[in-house]
Amino acid sequence: MELSVVVSTLNDRERLLSCLDALEERTPPSTEVIVVNGPSSDGTTGVVRDRTDVDVLVEISERNPNVSRNAGIRVATGEVVAFLDGGYAIDASWYAAIEREIDDGADVVTGPVTGTQPFDTLENPQTPRTVARRSVTYFDGDNVAFDRTVLEALDGFDEYLELSGARDCAHRVAGLGFEVTWAAEMAARTEVGADGGRAEPEWGSRYRSLAYRLAKNYGLRPTVLARTAGSAVRDGFGGARRLISGDATPTGWVSDGLEVVTNATGGLRDGVRARFRDRSARRNPNGLSMRHDRAVRVYDRR
Repeated sequence: MELSVVVSTLNDRERLLSCLDALEERTPPSTEVIVVNGPSSDGTTGVVRDRTDVDVLVEISERNPNVSRNAGIRVATGEVVAFLDGGYAIDASWYAAIEREIDDGADVVTGPVTGTQPFDTLENPQTPRTVARRSVTYFDGDNVAFDRTVLEALDGFDEYLELSGARDCAHRVAGLGFEVTWAAEMAARTEVGADGGRAEPEWGSRYRSLAYRLAKNYGLRPTVLARTAGSAVRDGFGGARRLISGDATPTGWVSDGLEVVTNATGGLRDGVRARFRDRSARRNPNGLSMRHDRAVRVYDRR
């Protein structure tokens, strides 16, 4: 198996070093390691350039994980491309799990991630969700591997999205008839602690993403509107409980509600526009083929 690993990082130098150490120790020397950095200000560029185990360092200027992933795809040469967040280190069984599942014909392989999780991580990632009569298996974009033919069919990730690009990708994977395989041995975990607690949800970005990806992939059908509204109502009740308990203020609760409504409306509008811009099954008008200027600089040792 010719494997390329795209490692995305942003101002997380210490954990990135742990991630790269694990890749060097637990994958074959033939594994192509690509670090997409940026825009970091903690000296990441220097420490990565000093390492001989990193084949390509790509510097980007946008704080968008989907731009980072697409920048990595652009320079990757492997027949299988894996995506890993620089804050995680792979287990010893990680590579073998990918190889086994790909050899068995898997299109997309994912596994568990232990440590700091994104706000919207699913509790049961192995369980498919049914959306508009389509069975969708979500995956964590920080620990997933694709057969290259799948990435080409998807045209990479949708760079409109600042959050939940992997969820959008999962909808499109299902729409194209590909399947996501879960491998418990394909595990990644945090080995160096990070400062700070759980980040507050970015309600505006979250609901813009939700509305956009549903409208783009399924159109303005009642299911899409009901899912968006239902999610907003549940989060609104959660905010009301925090208000009653004194953990939130009335002004903050109202402000969050307005942000949800405004961004959900904008996401629905932009999702419909995106659906018409790309009427193919891949539903990706902001994908890999649409631009070539993501990288500010590329350091290539190959």
